[in-house]
Order: sequence, then C-alpha cells, then structure tokens
Amino acid sequence: MIASALLACGVVSAQASASFRPAWWCPGAHLQTIWAAVLRPTPRVPLTRARWELPDGDFLDVDELAAEAGAPCVIVLHGLEGSSRSRQVLGLLREAHRRGWRGVAVNFRGCSGEPNRLRRSYHGGETGDLAWVLARVMAEHPSSPIVCVGFSLGGNVLLKYLGEQGEALPTQVRAAVAISAPVDLALSAHALTQGFSRVYGRRLVASLKRKTREKLVRYPDLVDAGALQAVQTLPEFDDLVTGPVHGFKHAADYWARSSSAAFLPRIRRPTLLVNAKDDPFLPAVALPVRAVSENSFLRAEFPTSGGHLGFLEGRWPWAPIAWAEVRAAEFLADHVEGAPRTAARAAEGAN
Repeated sequence: MIASALLACGVVSAQASASFRPAWWCPGAHLQTIWAAVLRPTPRVPLTRARWELPDGDFLDVDELAAEAGAPCVIVLHGLEGSSRSRQVLGLLREAHRRGWRGVAVNFRGCSGEPNRLRRSYHGGETGDLAWVLARVMAEHPSSPIVCVGFSLGGNVLLKYLGEQGEALPTQVRAAVAISAPVDLALSAHALTQGFSRVYGRRLVASLKRKTREKLVRYPDLVDAGALQAVQTLPEFDDLVTGPVHGFKHAADYWARSSSAAFLPRIRRPTLLVNAKDDPFLPAVALPVRAVSENSFLRAEFPTSGGHLGFLEGRWPWAPIAWAEVRAAEFLADHVEGAPRTAARAAEGAN
C-alpha cells in the first residue's frame, strides 16, 4: 500500500525502486554489507591529502581530487568510524573522476589516522564542520557547482545540515545524495544490539573505545576509564561518551537532537535518499516514506535488498558494480551537467 501511494504521487517510480539487481554471488543483507566493506576491490583514484586548520584550533584532513577550473565539485562524507579511504567514498570519487569533477573527501575529526587535538571529536549531528568545509570550497572555487554525498552516518550529517539551512542554503550547492543514512539514530543504535547486527555493533564500539582511550592520555577527565572498559554496545557508548562529551545530556538527548528525520521536511535542494529495506543498521520501519512523499525536493529509492552500504551488482565478484555510487553520480549529474552522461553499467564496474 505504501509503495502504491508513492507510485501514485510520483515520489518513487516502479523503474527506480526495481533498478537495483543484487549480484548472484552476493545475496542477502549481511553478505552485501560485509562484501562491500571488506572484500570489494579498493577503487583507485588520484587523490592528494591536505590538512585544513579549523578556527577552533583543531584540523580536518581531506583528500582532494583535482579537476579543471569551474568543474562540478562533490563533497563526500564517510560513515561512523570510516574515513576518506573507505571503499564507498573512493568508489564515489572514481565516478566523479570519470566525469571530470573535482572532489573533496572529508575525514571527520579523529578519522584520518591521527587523533584530533580537542576534547570533542565528531558525531552524527555535527554539521558545523560541514558548513565550514562548504564555505571554504565555495570561496576557493566560486564558479564550480557543488554537490554533496553522505554515506551512513555522514548521510545523516548531510541531511540534517540541508534541513537546518533550508532556503538559506547557498545557491552554489545544487543537489545531494544520502546513502544508507541512519535517519533515526536511536533505532539505528538499538538495531546494532540485535541478532547478527551485534557483530557490526561490537566492531564499531571497539574502534570508538580505542580512540577514546587514546584521548584519555591527553584528557584524563574526559570519561571514567572503568566505565569505558565496561561499555559493550553503541547505546552504552553514546550514553557515556558521545552524548556528554558533545554537550548532550545522555544518549537519548543526542539521538533526538541529531537524527536527520526531523529535518527532512525543510530540505530545499534536490536530494536523493538511497536505503535498503533490509539494512541491518536501520529497520525498514524507520525509512522516511512520509517525509519524502510530502517534500517535492526529496527522491527516495528504497530497494528491497542491498544491506548497509552494499548495493553490489555484476556478473563476477572480482568486478562488482557499486550500484548506489553509480546512481548517485547519475542523479547529481542531472543537476550540474544538464543531463547524466551514463556509460554502460558493465563498464562502470571495471576497476
């Protein structure tokens, strides 16, 4: 019934909702998720690392993709405990490179391989750094149309920022795509404590705890070391660390104020949301179907399968086609090139 309603109002076309075809060698949500994150060949892109000093004394490390003056520029945000070298980020930048676009892949604070300087780090509702990056890119490339892509937690950050800005968003920013964004952080955090998804949750928490222990050397009063040692789940980590360190009362306050779902109605740029209904990081009930149907600037493509940041197609596992990244580039091209320049799907999967 929901799908019929969306088709009726033109939000999701039958072609769009059926366009993802899972690879025969990669069936199911978990195999899609794991293969894309661990086994997928790493895309090769000519990038240059730069350190951008922030006004508050901290820094952001970014990977830049060069292009001709005036070329479209895509700003890319990674997911929780990812980096600018995550396979999905590199895959998107490869699509940008093929089109002759400039690229800026941002590492959130503390995610480039070196601890950031301040007590704070990054979280799913922090949009100030994105605003600063956009301002810098616009100043350096005033003739370039800008588009944005956010993966997973980076997608939540991007959507929240777009909603916060609303009509005030600079006109140089033309369009955006959020892939596997956990638009409801509370439901997402708890999903990672259930069933096989606990494997993902434990891996994320281990990485977050390691970084927090490193920061305790410089800021010994950051959190209680004993309490940190006892943390086992993402909700527990958010309650002890993410929330209090970043000015929230607790995890629930952080989730409520940082989830992008409440900001979707105020987005005023063409924005594509790509989420699989079987995403192990976000239950299907959390997909923002109503928000999309009520905001003409939003487009949703919610395939039945695809996992979390998976969406792998292709005949052979050594040459996968990353459908979501190709689709994102096509969507963005509509808004910066006039019409998408789409190569054959099989060719898009070549490494």
